[in-house]
Amino acid sequence: MMKVQMQTINQKIAVEYLKFFYPRLRNEIIQLSVQDNFAGIMQATVNYLKGLLQESKINIIAHHIKLMDGLYRNGNSYVRTMIENIFVRSFESFKKHAKIAHWKLLYQYMPVSFQIIYNEQQKQDQMYFGK
Repeated sequence: MMKVQMQTINQKIAVEYLKFFYPRLRNEIIQLSVQDNFAGIMQATVNYLKGLLQESKINIIAHHIKLMDGLYRNGNSYVRTMIENIFVRSFESFKKHAKIAHWKLLYQYMPVSFQIIYNEQQKQDQMYFGK
């Protein structure tokens, strides 16, 4: 069987994926992409997932985290940096606002790459800010 090389995902391709992954955010994503505001799109996805967290929809959040990991693994350096600095960085807020059992479940479902990034961010925050 022949292995197909997947195209590196730039921010324009990532926007198309995100419009598909987040149909409820499609209009907001379109508006932000017209403004070339990929960071705003990442924040909109985080805000959406925080809403799901308040509704205790852990399985849906876990699914979206795995979808974002696919973009991360195949993204160019800009897409990867934005996911690390906005999406993964938001996990600390998720931890603070989630029930302990929900956070443990989310962390368990989290792809290893995101666990590593999250833990490294926590170490750096501890070192620099004493958090």
